[in-house]
Amino acid sequence: MKRYLVPNDYMADPAVHVFNGRLYIYPSHDWESGIPENDNGDHFNMKDYHVFSTDDPMTGEIIDHGMVLSTDDIPWAGRQLWDCDVAEKDGKYYMYFPLKDKNDTFRIGVAIADRPEGPFVPQPDPIRGSYSIDPAILCEDGKYYMYFGGLWGGQLQRYRDNKSLEAATFPADDEPGIPARVVRLSDDMLQFAEEPKPVVVVDEQGKPLTAGDNTRRFFEASWMHKYNGKYYFSYSTGDTHQLCYAIGDNPYGPFTYQGVILTPVVGWTTHHAIVEYKGKWYLFHHDSVPSGGLTWLRSLKVCELEYDAQGRIKTIDGMD
Repeated sequence: MKRYLVPNDYMADPAVHVFNGRLYIYPSHDWESGIPENDNGDHFNMKDYHVFSTDDPMTGEIIDHGMVLSTDDIPWAGRQLWDCDVAEKDGKYYMYFPLKDKNDTFRIGVAIADRPEGPFVPQPDPIRGSYSIDPAILCEDGKYYMYFGGLWGGQLQRYRDNKSLEAATFPADDEPGIPARVVRLSDDMLQFAEEPKPVVVVDEQGKPLTAGDNTRRFFEASWMHKYNGKYYFSYSTGDTHQLCYAIGDNPYGPFTYQGVILTPVVGWTTHHAIVEYKGKWYLFHHDSVPSGGLTWLRSLKVCELEYDAQGRIKTIDGMD
């Protein structure tokens, strides 16, 4: 069983967390742009965030808490307020969002709220040294880690060793693929506490997945959750439209590839969150069925997620 969560609006790229015993959903918000579709993602017109909550994702009421942040609120804003994530620390809620600055370069900003439903007040500047898209936060033993990065329109190919390149480059098909990044956040939750590190996904022989292995290698949409003491790093393969996952023993990895969580859906992108709530596991994602297949007008979905006895995630059919 799958459910569309916000049938009367186009929401995508969900981040989902349990705060105060309730599920909170933080999606991006799709608007029609009138721009032809291209690999840079210029056709995506996201300019604000809404927050949703529920006490039962499959059958309960989905409450829209309204618009909680807009590009108009952010001093350094250029365009395209893509997917975000939210973390709680000491009674404050920190929203991490990617946004193109006035030079059309993605940075990651922070906005703060007193409640999980917002509204969120942005900091005057982006995080120093931040780049690319898709921030996802893991809280572990009082420390907070951000996973981020995305290829093509997400601009990750413009960087090596956290420094921008004069010209974007992609590795050869037989070379290791461009990895996501992970970085520990500062105690005040507003900056990086260290240099971002590569999130290496390896095959069964311990070799990094290659750039040409595009049915398994990382493209975008990092998410991290724990199950039975293991760290599950999940992500989208982008141009092959699958959600995959890899397992590691610590937040930094390496992570060994395991398989496919979700097969391709209607629409180009696949972006997700995995969360446990009231003893069940759920996969939140999106597709473009309600818009008639328009890849830039996507709709939130949810379904239950299951593990087998060995802790492997059972593959879900994206066309169901």
